[in-house]
Amino acid sequence: MASTEIGIIAVGGYNEMGRNMTAIRVNEDIIIIDMGIRLDRVQIHEDVDTDRMHSLELIEMGAIPDDTIMNEVNGNVRAIVCTHGHLDHIGAIPKLAHRYAAPIIATPYTTALIKHQIDSERKFGVKNNIVALKAGETLEITKDITIEFINTQHSIIDTVFVAIHTPSGAVVYACDFKFDRTPTLGEVPDFDRLKELGKEGVIALITESTNAGRNGKTPSELIAHMMLKDVLLGTEESAVGMIVTTFAAHIARVNSIVQFAQEMGRIPVLLGRSMERYVGTAYQLGYIDLPENVEIYGSRRDIDNALKKIMEAGKDKYLPVMTGHQGEPGAVLGRIANGETPFKVETGDRIIFSANVIPNPMTQANRYALETKLKMKGARIYDNVHVSGHAYREDHWELLRMLKPEHVIPAHGTIQMHSEYIQMAEDAGYSLGDTLHLLRNGEELYIEED
Repeated sequence: MASTEIGIIAVGGYNEMGRNMTAIRVNEDIIIIDMGIRLDRVQIHEDVDTDRMHSLELIEMGAIPDDTIMNEVNGNVRAIVCTHGHLDHIGAIPKLAHRYAAPIIATPYTTALIKHQIDSERKFGVKNNIVALKAGETLEITKDITIEFINTQHSIIDTVFVAIHTPSGAVVYACDFKFDRTPTLGEVPDFDRLKELGKEGVIALITESTNAGRNGKTPSELIAHMMLKDVLLGTEESAVGMIVTTFAAHIARVNSIVQFAQEMGRIPVLLGRSMERYVGTAYQLGYIDLPENVEIYGSRRDIDNALKKIMEAGKDKYLPVMTGHQGEPGAVLGRIANGETPFKVETGDRIIFSANVIPNPMTQANRYALETKLKMKGARIYDNVHVSGHAYREDHWELLRMLKPEHVIPAHGTIQMHSEYIQMAEDAGYSLGDTLHLLRNGEELYIEED
């Protein structure tokens, strides 16, 4: 049998958190996985309207992957595959996908979010065919290449591992994931299939390294569910104003908050454009049920009217759930902290942050300013009522044990995160420079397989 040449091309996300994009070349056929944006690079600039910007400007800003390196790669792109719906994995599709005559393949929820992205694009027309593939399904791309989606868990629904099957074995892409055996929404990761893949033969594993430096395993979403219950229901001061802020894309978390609002006898009010988009889409596609009394508002005028109603009817009757936990300029919580809405924070009101602070200096500064403004108005802060959506060190160890890949490439992280991953992989018997590889953006790793 002729040998297969595999190339792993690190396009973006290998020098930083964000703008993830990897190209996998099988002889002269290429599968691109993920096309993400790096939000902190956009936020540095005031009033940037990315929808109207040219891709080259965004590449120069470091906001989207520099895919001009693909011009040097010998081969044809046959598919663009997205693992989940976070913007650091799909946010650059409206800017880059039109350059490739290839379908975009993703899970049903992710394809819906990709369509939203494309619809709001103002600069480029993205005409790529969009194909929905469910976890557990396969799709033949060429006679030698088949794509398989394997169910996993993360902080957004419908996340998958991607296995690219070649004549010499599989290349597995595992960015992003957590091994949650008691999820509050969706199915447990498909451990049986991962073990089978390990027996069938995995040439290479490309995996995130975000939390590879954190000891142990990632706590289950059920833990966050119970923490939220404790904060919202385990209180002697039940008549105070409460606000919960979390990631709009974290459907399982929003679902828990809405359930607890019912138990508290409060009306859940979801506020923010992204809340409306992510939660509304999940509801329309049947991933969650929402109670009849839930209210969702996306536009600024509707949000302000809802906040006015809450103030007039009584804060104790409502549970507002909103974006803005990172202190993002213009988000609902930031406007409340600045006194720019009808909602007035009063002494004893509770602000519950069901989210971590994204660890970059800009976000940390924004969040510090947000919390300080809220405290000055008398708010009580409950922070980090949250568990991560990313695998910790021992989850990574388990994945290596199941898949037994010949080669391992850490991705999705800074060089510090990669180095933490490398130490763990060396403990598992891999050797840096031989079976364990450190890639930087713009580099290609060649693997020859018989």
